Amino acid sequence: MAFAEKFLTSLPPIEVAGRHIKRYHVTPDPAGIEPEVEKAAYAILPQLLPPPDSTPPATFVVLHRGGDTGAYLNAYSWVWDNVLHFGGAAAGQPALECPDLDPAHFVKLDRERSWIGCVYELPPIVHERDAWVRHMLAGERPDLDAYLADSLTDGTTGDRS
Repeated sequence: MAFAEKFLTSLPPIEVAGRHIKRYHVTPDPAGIEPEVEKAAYAILPQLLPPPDSTPPATFVVLHRGGDTGAYLNAYSWVWDNVLHFGGAAAGQPALECPDLDPAHFVKLDRERSWIGCVYELPPIVHERDAWVRHMLAGERPDLDAYLADSLTDGTTGDRS
């Protein structure tokens, strides 16, 4: 099996259910995620978010369009000051018990499949961990705006040095 990195795009943050959402899209196609897949993914996003706690309400998501009919939404939310909460959804992937092959028909993943991401989805986790420490934990005071502005640059999933 030949391995090839995918394209990673950073999009501006949005607000969903009272949380600031940093966004990354991963796709084998440089044209990006289809609009109907993106719309469906962000429609299910509120179901993947944890209840608020005393941590600033920040989340980052990775929306990944597979090379087949699959699409995946991983939501990583900061909770308990320095812990990542994971919520996931998938579409068009029979192996994950999706009801059909429609990449815009997302269903929430069950706890039995609490996978946090594949090799294409992991680079943002490393960056976001370091950005959270830099802007929210290590300074004299937390700076949520600086954290939200600190995203990976566009490139490939392996172009992270």
